[in-house]
Amino acid sequence: MIRYATRNDVPVITALMRDFAAFEELSEYFEATTEQLAAAMFGEHAFVNGLVAEDNGKVIAYALFYQNYATFRGQRGMYLEDLFISQAHRGSGIGEAMIRRVAQIAKQQGCERIDFQVLEWNSSAIGFYEKLGADREETERHFKFTDAAFEKLAT
Repeated sequence: MIRYATRNDVPVITALMRDFAAFEELSEYFEATTEQLAAAMFGEHAFVNGLVAEDNGKVIAYALFYQNYATFRGQRGMYLEDLFISQAHRGSGIGEAMIRRVAQIAKQQGCERIDFQVLEWNSSAIGFYEKLGADREETERHFKFTDAAFEKLAT
């Protein structure tokens, strides 16, 4: 069963996020807390949407997403930050069902696209998204200002 995440799901989503970081070999960068995620999803300035998938009442997958805007195309979009299915439940159709639900939500909210990133080495995820019709943009590179660089810009 796929449903919207609730505040009560935040601890298990955070645990799955930690598993996702380990899968992507990025555990050393995982700093997110349950409190931070709860604020982003349910706080005063909440902007993150979430879905969870359950199997026999246990949360086994999550998707986190929020709106964005593509200026050159003039399109409202949904940015898919994470889509993660626990190891034992991969290949069972949950990922496709979840991305379809995100697309339905996006369309209901007036969006025309879904944007996301996949690590270069994650060939199974790349194949999954391409099978569903996703286009890969080879010319764009992901940049970010974070930590000291962000603080320097913001002050």
